[in-house]
Amino acid sequence: MDRGAMDTAAMAPVAARARQVEPEPAAAASARRRRLALDLTLLGIVGLLLVAAVLAGGAAMYREFYSPTAFVERYLGMLADGRAADALAVPGVAVDSAELEAAGLPATASDALLRRDALATLTEVEVTSETEDENGVVFVTATYSAGAFPGTTTFGLLRDGTVGLAPTWRFATSPLALMDLTVQGSMTFDVNGFTIDKRQVSPDGADADPQAAVSLLVFSPGVYSVSVDTQISSTRGVAVLSDSPFAKVPVDIQAVATPEFIDIVQQRVEEFLVGCTEQDVLQPTGCPFGFVVQDRIVSPPEWSIAAQPTITVVPDGAGWSIPAVDATARIEVDIRSLFDGTVRHVVEDVPFTVTGSIVILPDGTASITVSGP
Repeated sequence: MDRGAMDTAAMAPVAARARQVEPEPAAAASARRRRLALDLTLLGIVGLLLVAAVLAGGAAMYREFYSPTAFVERYLGMLADGRAADALAVPGVAVDSAELEAAGLPATASDALLRRDALATLTEVEVTSETEDENGVVFVTATYSAGAFPGTTTFGLLRDGTVGLAPTWRFATSPLALMDLTVQGSMTFDVNGFTIDKRQVSPDGADADPQAAVSLLVFSPGVYSVSVDTQISSTRGVAVLSDSPFAKVPVDIQAVATPEFIDIVQQRVEEFLVGCTEQDVLQPTGCPFGFVVQDRIVSPPEWSIAAQPTITVVPDGAGWSIPAVDATARIEVDIRSLFDGTVRHVVEDVPFTVTGSIVILPDGTASITVSGP
């Protein structure tokens, strides 16, 4: 083989390789760039969607778990579910004596009603607004139905730290309120069906003044129905809506005597008057009736009750009283005239008036005192 042929054969592969690295046509390069730009655009859109989803999820989590609205909704949800102990543990709810005094409330207020047994129903809870003032206090307003009563309460909240990046909150002012309760006519009363004795919640204990008000902390919002239902006294009940945090709610109720109690007093008065007739004297000792004669009696008089009084019982401070009521006694006696010595047989009705007072003793029994006008 000659050299020229060999050179030609050797150059062939070089020419092939040269043809492989030639620049691609302009149309193909443009198409490839368009595909790359489209891919980058799609990746950008996907990235933006992911960022938006993350932000939306974060906002939803904040609204659901970490916002002031969520904080208030959790507190109200606890009250609605009867979880009094959990509600009391919410930051800013529980108070001490110093906080009560600073707010002008009795430092000795009882927490007897801060329990499940004293909670009424709370439904239709809805947060309607959330605003923040220049001092960083966030005000959350909620509407609800407390029993049969619609209500609206605004709560003040403050930042109380963080959990990771999320804020935590506390009540700026405790949502507890104070019921200043005066119950006349009974040492015991019911609040939402929960029975309380004044001596259990008064700072004076067993020496509690029956007429003095007792101070009871209550959850706000909430409805509290106060009533008396004992063998001695009862009331129709008073419902009070507590809807203002850290406010005093005055309640004053007067119990009336039950028919059963009046029947017992009637019986005791009748027994007392019959006992008076057993004294064979003209003026029975300690009794509301008597008989006066100018002459001399021949034999001891005989008394009887011709008409028993019809008793009523009315409240009188810490106890009860028997208003004045008419009755009639009858005396039968022989009287000798000092003028001529003749004897006449006298049967005479003696009108008299009965009044009385009733004191309820610490053991629940009644001490009844009957007297005349």
